[in-house]
Amino acid sequence: MENKEKLEGYKFWEKLGRPTKLVAPMVDQSELAWRMLSRKYGAELCYTPMLHASVFLRDPQYRIDGLASCPEDRPLIVQFCANDPDILTKSALLAQDHCDAVDINLGCPQTIAKRGNYGAFLGENWELVTKLIKACHEKLSVPVTCKIRIFTDVEKTVQYAKMIERAGCQLLTVHGRTKEMKGPMTGLASWEHIKAVKDAVKIPVFANGNIQYKADVDRCINQTGVDGVMIAEGNLHDPCLFVGKKTIIWEIALEYLQCAVKYPCPASYARGHVFKICHHGLQRHTRARDLLASSKDIQDMKTAVEVLRDICTQSCGVGKENSVSDDALPMPHWFCQPYVRPAPKPKENRKERPSSTDSGEISKKKLKKMMKRCMKNTSLDLEGLDSAEKVKKLSKIIEAKPNKVTYDICVKCGNPSSTRCVFHLCKPCCKIRAKEVYVFCTVHRNFVPKTK
Repeated sequence: MENKEKLEGYKFWEKLGRPTKLVAPMVDQSELAWRMLSRKYGAELCYTPMLHASVFLRDPQYRIDGLASCPEDRPLIVQFCANDPDILTKSALLAQDHCDAVDINLGCPQTIAKRGNYGAFLGENWELVTKLIKACHEKLSVPVTCKIRIFTDVEKTVQYAKMIERAGCQLLTVHGRTKEMKGPMTGLASWEHIKAVKDAVKIPVFANGNIQYKADVDRCINQTGVDGVMIAEGNLHDPCLFVGKKTIIWEIALEYLQCAVKYPCPASYARGHVFKICHHGLQRHTRARDLLASSKDIQDMKTAVEVLRDICTQSCGVGKENSVSDDALPMPHWFCQPYVRPAPKPKENRKERPSSTDSGEISKKKLKKMMKRCMKNTSLDLEGLDSAEKVKKLSKIIEAKPNKVTYDICVKCGNPSSTRCVFHLCKPCCKIRAKEVYVFCTVHRNFVPKTK
């Protein structure tokens, strides 16, 4: 299909239904069951979890799981991470008939993205980013969208967004944090950067970051002028955020588990969702938390949620006029509400670890580690040496040893894998996959078919 037949920019946004409330693509979190629950409570556009383009291309089961959907699950955008234009295009061609657009992940800040050279770590390679977007824009029958993180410099962020627009992106989501802002260092997203991008480009722009309550959605749109707001973590802790409904944690958790029965997903996905929905209640009532942690299926999770409900009802008087809560939270712990990560402790309050000094002093623990590392292939003679001399000798041995061997990463679990494995997996994952597709791996020697 020629490029001119595709809807672009605001015409494409209008075809989607002019969505202003979006649920972000989240690995192992935005599966079909969660998307359907989110749509029930106000989400107007959803994304699949981030899919690895290379795995999607070679693994049929991964492809089936990633594209799991239903007629009510629209509009839908499929998101890929990749660093090879050819592989990305081939994968996107397999997905284009199952979605309304293909999104390229240029915003993932995790360590695995750094190792795999994708996500936010492509932000310094503008030439490759251009090739990825342009290849999809020219060959797909559906529009291409992108999700990015900002740079510290506003002008650099604006130029990056304009370059992405020129390459063929038809809709841009801007997460107002840099790739370094994650975990304890997350901090507040910069709406100033998002507004600058919105003012500079001619395509629809969505904002991501700082959305914890329904009021934040309107405030973000008014301050930045964006066309819509995307939520991720706020959605996980409160699926009803877009409608502003005050929801009791066990009620929405049980409703999600019903969705997980109707639209099956791995137990780990469902367990993770229940943990986040009930986070504040589980922090207070550890008996229910332990039950949920040991749950193996949906029924076990349902039992854990019901135990949490009973404990709250009996000990806190939930549902009665005299209900009490001594939580330092905006609302009692049995209501869905945001989770705010604690700020990192100041350096002066941290307990300093012992380290080597100019005099050569070193902790016994560190010296023991150095000796263990050197003894693998070297015979040591440290008798009669003081601590400083031992450190000096061990350091020379370590420096003389060859660089540490690096391994490929298993695409399923992140452990070291073999390049010769037919699935590019580690041995445990290969064993499971070999049985699923009835294929024999000559490296791991998994799944030997029975013969007469």
